[in-house]
Amino acid sequence: MSNYLIKRFLSMIILLFGITLLSFSVIQLAPGSPIDVETSLNPKLSKEAKEQLIKFYGLDKPIYIQYFNWLKKIVVLDFGYSFSSDHRKVVDKIVERIPITLILNFLSILIIFMIGIPIGVIVSIYQNSFVDKFFSFFVFIGFALPTFWIALLLMMFFGIKLGWLPISGIKSFNHENLSYLAKIIDYSKHLILPLSVSIIGGLAGISRYVRGNMIEVLKMDCILAAKARGISKVSIYMKHALRNALIPVVTILGLSLPGLIGGSVIFESIFGIPGMGLLFYQSVMGRDYPVIMGILFIGAILTLLGNLLADICYAFADPRIRK
Repeated sequence: MSNYLIKRFLSMIILLFGITLLSFSVIQLAPGSPIDVETSLNPKLSKEAKEQLIKFYGLDKPIYIQYFNWLKKIVVLDFGYSFSSDHRKVVDKIVERIPITLILNFLSILIIFMIGIPIGVIVSIYQNSFVDKFFSFFVFIGFALPTFWIALLLMMFFGIKLGWLPISGIKSFNHENLSYLAKIIDYSKHLILPLSVSIIGGLAGISRYVRGNMIEVLKMDCILAAKARGISKVSIYMKHALRNALIPVVTILGLSLPGLIGGSVIFESIFGIPGMGLLFYQSVMGRDYPVIMGILFIGAILTLLGNLLADICYAFADPRIRK
């Protein structure tokens, strides 16, 4: 097992280097420059001043030198300073935003699994029945519809027409003056719409995946033998079939970690939630290279850790992988 983990860890380092190199190169090839945001607001800025800004940000150096300078800082977890007007440390900006994104996506993944797995089990038991077609129709409708369109519909109906839920931010203007219980209720009301948008698209994938695995497991000889011995259906489905069907679901759980940032860009931007997704969008629009690379680096780490977590869980579940 130790040799397996060492090999996976070494391959992670190589992949991480390749991901950062590719990301850095693609960002540099994008049109525009970080100084465009500052110079466009001051048309009287001289050419010498623009050149000084380029030199100040280190943009006058070749791309490979910029990359290796950035790489040397990353080794000590120094993401540099933001190119935006506040010139704050990138680490401070990320640390400030990341708790909101982690909480939102953790709740989203938890609810998706809590609802999606039972749906997958139910439709596998009643395969090709009305129940199967009913659930499949609705989860695939949610999967097929664009996320931003669903978000706008929910905002218009529950936020504007009915006025039940807030449509922006994570807390109200008078949040600090509320009691402790009222603050919790205020947070909850602000999270309902973003979580709903995030959950709708994820239910189809997990439910259909569990359904397919359950159908395959129910055809196994051990399950047929359990039925022949007269074991109750509840015990067969919940104790034997579901346990085996959930082993491949570990892959989905591991690969869900990268979505903690990537999947947040859309609904955080729409609902104005001050998380990592909104920060990434604003940084891309402002050509803030250090912040973009910092967020991409964290996303790459989460992706590789998700793959490693899935592999470790597989190794514990299947002795053949350890060997």
